[in-house]
Amino acid sequence: MNRRIALGFIVAMVLIASGFALSFYSYNQYGEDTKRVRHTYDVMSALENVLSLVKDIEGGSRGYVITHDVAFLEPYLMAKRLLPDKLKQLRELTTDNKIQIHRRQLLEKLVQEKLTVTKTRLNLPIDSKNGLETSRIGKRQMDAIRRHVALMIDTEKTLMGSRNRQAERSFRNTLIIIFVLSLLTFLALALSYWLLEQELARRQANEDQLRSYENQLKSQIRQLETSNEELERFAFVASHDLQEPLRKIQSFANLITERYANLFDADSAMFMGKISHSAERMSKLIKDLLNFSRISSHQEDFKAVDLNTIVQRILDDQELRIKGLDVEVEVSNLPTIQAVASQMDHLFNNLISNALKFTREGVRPKLRIYARPVDGDVYTGLVAGGTYIEITVEDNGIGFDEKYLEHIFKVFQRLHGKSAFEGTGIGLAICKRVVMYHQGYITANSQPDHGASFIIVLPESQSLHYYDRPAAAETHSYPLG
Repeated sequence: MNRRIALGFIVAMVLIASGFALSFYSYNQYGEDTKRVRHTYDVMSALENVLSLVKDIEGGSRGYVITHDVAFLEPYLMAKRLLPDKLKQLRELTTDNKIQIHRRQLLEKLVQEKLTVTKTRLNLPIDSKNGLETSRIGKRQMDAIRRHVALMIDTEKTLMGSRNRQAERSFRNTLIIIFVLSLLTFLALALSYWLLEQELARRQANEDQLRSYENQLKSQIRQLETSNEELERFAFVASHDLQEPLRKIQSFANLITERYANLFDADSAMFMGKISHSAERMSKLIKDLLNFSRISSHQEDFKAVDLNTIVQRILDDQELRIKGLDVEVEVSNLPTIQAVASQMDHLFNNLISNALKFTREGVRPKLRIYARPVDGDVYTGLVAGGTYIEITVEDNGIGFDEKYLEHIFKVFQRLHGKSAFEGTGIGLAICKRVVMYHQGYITANSQPDHGASFIIVLPESQSLHYYDRPAAAETHSYPLG
């Protein structure tokens, strides 16, 4: 019994394979026949197009010769411009038929002779002897072209009839084979049932393996979270321990300067100033690094944040600097979004500080902040159909070359020397990390000496994003402008 069952399965498989092969062959044959029929239609259409253009040339030139009205030259010139492409198309379509190749070559010769005579006729008066003779020649040529095109079309019609009959035979054969194949498929259902059982068993094994991988992944995630917590504690302790000797350096430097300033010469005063300035810069660098590390590692709840309040508070803190630089500030009404308020402080504080820092000498500084809603389809990496807020922070400062756009968002990347502009080179990296944490997008447009526009796109609601926040954010790209 087992041998009979096995033999039945083998016979069914052979029959199905044979049916598929015959059906595939018949289907391809029918496709080729249909393709040849379409090719015949294309040749006939190309011939009619060529004849129509030659008629336009004849009619346009004849109207111009009779009336000398340049309006009649428009169809002539249009047809003369299109004719080479149509002849080229006809040449490509008739490469498979030696008889039609010869006739097409003769047609091209007739058309070229027609164009030559037509060009000559345009320069001769109709009532002159040469003009009348040229017109007669042109008419004879036109009649010859009509007859030649009609002959070629008749040949194609004959071919089309033969090819249509062949296509019908191929179609009938295809139907018969498909019917037989359906019967064979019914006989193979038993085999399919067995294969289905095997597939279900395989899927169950895969599911068990995936569950094992999932448990391993959860264990690794817990280890990673523990590692992140340890790194955050390390960063806090390290920053605290590093700040302590810095504060002592600053304190003793200030004490030495206050008590012994009258004993310093110019070099000594400069050296002490450099010590104090370097210690202050190191302190700020440590604070910025700590803020940078805390952005994604320190999980905070998203709440409704009024961006108007955030920006206004930063502008109030920068009031003296803004008045000192005589900055023209323009802030439009900003929306309320779901965000982490402290991170929004970091984001806008760095962007506004940069706008106030990189000003052009001799030009009154301007700072504009405005927003508009956009769809997620506008920017790469956002949720399609989601509602986002595009916020632009624009200034008229020194700007930068956009070829450096990828670099300015990296830690410690600076486009200017430390002596030219103060800063640690971390501000824009913090901005990028804040935007990534909020599942947003950041880029900039700028040109040297034409200011810069930093564009931040943030989701109106964080409910759009259900996946792991830091991991998903890292997939975003930041293209030029």
